[in-house]
Amino acid sequence: MITQADRLDGEVREVLELAEEVERTDGVAALSEQTLLEIRTPVRQVRHFLAVEDALVGYAQLDVEGASAELAVRPAARRRGVGRALLDAVRAAAPGVAVWAHGNLTGAQALARSAGMEVVRELLQMSAPLGPLTAESMHTMHGHPHAAVRTFAPGRDEEGWVRLNAAAFADHPEQGRMTVDDLRAREAEEWFDPTLLWLVEDPDAPDAGPMASMWVKVVPGEGSGEIYALGVHPEAQGRGLGGMLTRRAMVELARRGLRRATLYVEGDNAAALRTYQREGFHCVAIDVQYR
Repeated sequence: MITQADRLDGEVREVLELAEEVERTDGVAALSEQTLLEIRTPVRQVRHFLAVEDALVGYAQLDVEGASAELAVRPAARRRGVGRALLDAVRAAAPGVAVWAHGNLTGAQALARSAGMEVVRELLQMSAPLGPLTAESMHTMHGHPHAAVRTFAPGRDEEGWVRLNAAAFADHPEQGRMTVDDLRAREAEEWFDPTLLWLVEDPDAPDAGPMASMWVKVVPGEGSGEIYALGVHPEAQGRGLGGMLTRRAMVELARRGLRRATLYVEGDNAAALRTYQREGFHCVAIDVQYR
């Protein structure tokens, strides 16, 4: 049986446990960070779909405004039509919805084929080894000759960062929609570290707001760090700020003893792909959207 709700109450823990079980089995995160945030600390308008037999066997979430969705089925309940029932319920609620498949595993491919869906978007996960620190690499930390780099100040910089992010990702269906509330939800996460969120300002116009930023995510206990969000204002593009910030992030991750850097980038973002490939990144996995 599929039930729907605009908010979760007592089901939060059970949904999170289902997601953890699916990730352990598949080796791929069942649900994205944004979806998990909407389960734990809801900000956006989403709809929850729960597949219940004797217990919770499947879950889906629909981002109402973004018209995208994700779903996960408990491993022991697969091949019983649970995934198709969730998918049909989501598509009935939002015709034309795009559905994420993290890792694009064979089960997801089979479900998409059975529903007549095709891949419409690719999100590449890239990775690069972090080499030893050298005097040359440490020089990267001194920044850019025409930019001032400083760390993010919680309680002061949220609105400026959100404005920059909206401009830098104006055409991005998820990143460009981030609000101050979305940012503060991430600030409340265990991994958030303001010293790993850098803002780049024009030294001749410091009150104009940041013209670029680099946000790095390091989860305690993990051996890699993620280049979480790199944004450059359209008016500041072409100045080498993206490459400078990427190198700065990799040096800082190496300085902290991490072994690899990871990131996500749209498969059709040729300029970003060139920047990251120059810094030694290569594709290790692909998430896709089906419609």
